[in-house]
Amino acid sequence: MRYEMIENKTSGEIMSKDDFIAGLGKGLSLLEAFGIDRQKLNATQIAERTGMSRTASRRYLKTLKFLGYLDGDEHYFWLTHKVLRFSSSYLSSAHLPKIAQPILNILCAQTSLTFSIVVLDDDEVVPIARSFLPQQDILRSSPYGMHLGNRLPAHATSTGKVLLAALSPDEQKNWFNKYQLKRLTPFTLQSEQDFFQVLKQVSTTDYCLSKEEHELGVIAIAVPIVNTQGQTVAALNCMSQTHRVSDDYLLNSILPLLRNTAYELRSML
Repeated sequence: MRYEMIENKTSGEIMSKDDFIAGLGKGLSLLEAFGIDRQKLNATQIAERTGMSRTASRRYLKTLKFLGYLDGDEHYFWLTHKVLRFSSSYLSSAHLPKIAQPILNILCAQTSLTFSIVVLDDDEVVPIARSFLPQQDILRSSPYGMHLGNRLPAHATSTGKVLLAALSPDEQKNWFNKYQLKRLTPFTLQSEQDFFQVLKQVSTTDYCLSKEEHELGVIAIAVPIVNTQGQTVAALNCMSQTHRVSDDYLLNSILPLLRNTAYELRSML
């Protein structure tokens, strides 16, 4: 008997269509439709974002509200705190965040800078571990966007370019064609040729220095975290404000720390 197969366009994983639960997939895609740009959505907006019919969207919305993952009024729905169960379960059980946390805290104590470990998710990067010291002034020393689970544009961050540089040329081209380069500051890369040239350079040097491409006044440097099979599984970076540190300081003092830490983490993965 021959089974019809389907492919995940993001991961490339293939499975039998008979094993795929379409309803579960639609429900998760509905939850993902909520974002920073729109915290509240109605059935029509959900239908537009997911490709479902308005009737189906409303049924899924009501079901998720019944289960406690959404709240709503007569017109709109929004996420509840219950969705955090998924992220908290991941952060408490995933191996890399657990082993990295004390190491990131030591780096922070040594330098008074912010360190994080980030993974790639489609066109965004997501911090899964971040340095923290009890006495630290979080508002002063943590640039915008470095709290756990927040999503940042991959093309305009040091970690994003490190992770994209690890993809094959065909994968990079497909990524660019799908997501393009959204302008966030006057320093965000806009040229396709320049972007691919930067990824090539990052692949060669194994680090990326990014300055004010995502947010004005923010500078960051990142290196890949590679497992024992030679696969890039995450990126390790250091972020600060441009008035606090210079390019030379990051390259001469912080980059060696990042590389040593990435090497140390590799043996633990």
